Amino acid sequence: MKKYFCEIKIMLKRGILDVQGKTVENSLHSMEFQNITNLRIGKFVELNVEAESYEEAKAIVDSACSKLIANPIIEDYHISITE
Repeated sequence: MKKYFCEIKIMLKRGILDVQGKTVENSLHSMEFQNITNLRIGKFVELNVEAESYEEAKAIVDSACSKLIANPIIEDYHISITE
C-alpha cells in the first residue's frame, strides 16, 4: 500500500453567513483596513491515508469528509492529495 498526504480546505458554502469572517472583517475595518472585503474563515485539515492508488485514497478521504470531517449541508471542501 502507498501512503498519501492529504490536505482538506473546508469553507462555508456561498450564501451561508460566515459570522466569524464578518466579525473579523468588521474589526479590521475599525483598524483602518477598509480595503479588505468579503473575508471568510474556514478550516484546514491534514491527514495521512494508506491506499492502493491515488483514486482509492481520494475516495476514502472524500467519504470521510462527507460523513464526518465536513458538514456537506453548509460546507464545501476541496481535497489535495500527494504521494
